[in-house]
Amino acid sequence: MTNRLDGASSPYLRQHADNPVDWWPWSAEAFDEARRRDVPVLLSVGYAACHWCHVMAHESFEDAAAAALVNEHFVAIKVDREERPDVDAVYMKATQALTGQGGWPMTVFLTPDGRPFFAGTYYPPQPAGGMPSFTQVVTALAEAWTTRRDEVLTSADAIVAHVSNEFGALPAPERIDLAALHEKLSADFDAVHGGFGRAPKFPTPGVLDALLVTGEPASLDLAQRTLEAMARGGIHDQLGGGFHRYSVDAGWVVPHFEKMLYDNALLLGSYTRGWCRTADHDQGLRQLFERAARGIVGFLADDLQLDGGGFAASLDADSADITGTVHEGIYYAWSPALLADALGEADADWACGVFHVTERGTFEHGLSTLQLRGTPDRGRLDGVIERLRAARSTRFVPARDDKLVAAWNGFAIDSLVNAALVFGEPAWLDLARAAAEASWGQWSADRLRRTSLDGHVGDSPAMAEDHGALALGFARLAGATGDARWLDRAVLLLERALELFTAPDGGFFDAPDEPAAAVDGGEAQGPQPFARARDTSDNPTPSGTACLVAALRLVGLLADRADFGARADAAAATLHGMVEAAPRFAGWAFADILIADQAANRLAPAVAVLVTPDDPSPIEELASAAARMAPAGTALLAGPVGTGGFAHHFDDREARDGATTAYVCRGTVCFEPATEVKALRKALWQRL
Repeated sequence: MTNRLDGASSPYLRQHADNPVDWWPWSAEAFDEARRRDVPVLLSVGYAACHWCHVMAHESFEDAAAAALVNEHFVAIKVDREERPDVDAVYMKATQALTGQGGWPMTVFLTPDGRPFFAGTYYPPQPAGGMPSFTQVVTALAEAWTTRRDEVLTSADAIVAHVSNEFGALPAPERIDLAALHEKLSADFDAVHGGFGRAPKFPTPGVLDALLVTGEPASLDLAQRTLEAMARGGIHDQLGGGFHRYSVDAGWVVPHFEKMLYDNALLLGSYTRGWCRTADHDQGLRQLFERAARGIVGFLADDLQLDGGGFAASLDADSADITGTVHEGIYYAWSPALLADALGEADADWACGVFHVTERGTFEHGLSTLQLRGTPDRGRLDGVIERLRAARSTRFVPARDDKLVAAWNGFAIDSLVNAALVFGEPAWLDLARAAAEASWGQWSADRLRRTSLDGHVGDSPAMAEDHGALALGFARLAGATGDARWLDRAVLLLERALELFTAPDGGFFDAPDEPAAAVDGGEAQGPQPFARARDTSDNPTPSGTACLVAALRLVGLLADRADFGARADAAAATLHGMVEAAPRFAGWAFADILIADQAANRLAPAVAVLVTPDDPSPIEELASAAARMAPAGTALLAGPVGTGGFAHHFDDREARDGATTAYVCRGTVCFEPATEVKALRKALWQRL
């Protein structure tokens, strides 16, 4: 038997389709059923790559007795947080308010009209460590609903009132003190291991991007040390490329092994920018950063690319060992004996030293994660990695969440285009173009949808980050290829976003204010949560407002839309309070402030138009040079003579003497056209 999740557009929901729990998707019908039966709602929120979500599912949701208890006293709703981040955000605020912490799986108990009255995260099948069992919690709350409902409803009202006040922008400071912001970041910096904060330690690509804006030595040092530490650490998949979600320790040794598209898409941008900012004479660091960037692209292409051209959401942390027993991280871990089996004794001894694989192990059960130590011989390293990859391919591969998330694909498109230009890799432009085509397939009935699965568009409405990230990626692709269709689509996404997400203070809500209509006869994804999500902080991904600000700025330059630039200014101001309070959690907004500071010092963002011959190569040498050395905030645009669809940018401009010619303008001021790299650099850095 299956419940109502077998046709869901989320693989995570489908994983629960054969549970004995009578799950409903998030829908108006589920809440109607709770009102009809006069029972509360059990809301369970997780995602496919979540280790503890799988643990709780196996322990409790697959247990017939626990399921019978839930089915008798509750209407059970299962939500994929990646598909409905607005639902997750609102009820996570409630969980944090009630417990002082959050996480997944998230377990929230609601009134039939969606108000939370009790919340937690993982509950074990038996009481442990002072924590009640799942069935104890369910039994107690069912009894409270029956015998003490007035108390339950009073508690729900108080929680709703508190949480509803939690969403909004912090007051903006009168002025931004850049030196003070840098001091705050420096105070959070781990001088021993790199990165920011303590364990668990997360990659912070937005902060790294901000530190790379100016190239100022102190900021550059923080970014480079962090990028190097991560690239050498166990958080980096040294064999298959790409990065795991976070490190459980401060030293980047043992990761939480799930691999997310968003982390890797954003880190590809950071490693590419880090490579550009690293001096030519520091070849060791440049090679390390390029290896990390190329590894991420390989991971995207080999492990995450879907048949339709987009990228899947994630790979699980868990997989089976040779006995069929599931472990977290077993796919990625090694022992000296396993290395010897794959490489032979001599190369295994060498690999143990290079990758810090010990008899005791750096992970668990005598196993080690792979860390890169020193500067090993490149040829030998590549050969060993190839053989270890072949050996690893015989293991059980972690499961993949195949849904396409619009925002995350937007981040990937943006980073792939930039990396393609910087490293001169036309095939990466093809990857970006394919992901863009697949993502554009989620535009339906004048609306963007957040997810699709196997080519079938889901009903979940797109968030502000989806509009912003996709518009940013589309605009970057338009600039690199001279294909104005992508700029037109970016403009359309932003104009729709301004209608759906604008907040009274000039910023943006994260979610639209109305449920999306069903697609192709499917079930509408309502109702709205009791509060409208709005977070001005960056978490693993930039805030929805920060995404829209970045997109408005780039599209405004390429399409010559001054109104987009003005709208970006207004929205950016609503992020300044968060930047001042916690710059580590507002990296994109911090970068925007630094670019604005450069503009105040006569280095405003420029449009660099590279007019190519009639039959240009996929990536012109001058375009690659521009991508490598342009100041942050520059809009690059390349295309043949007579390219249309980009406002006035190609008007009366030619490829001089049959050579690619760069025309750099800041506002209404244009500089001498350049056909050589030295002259281009002068134009790009010319102050007004």
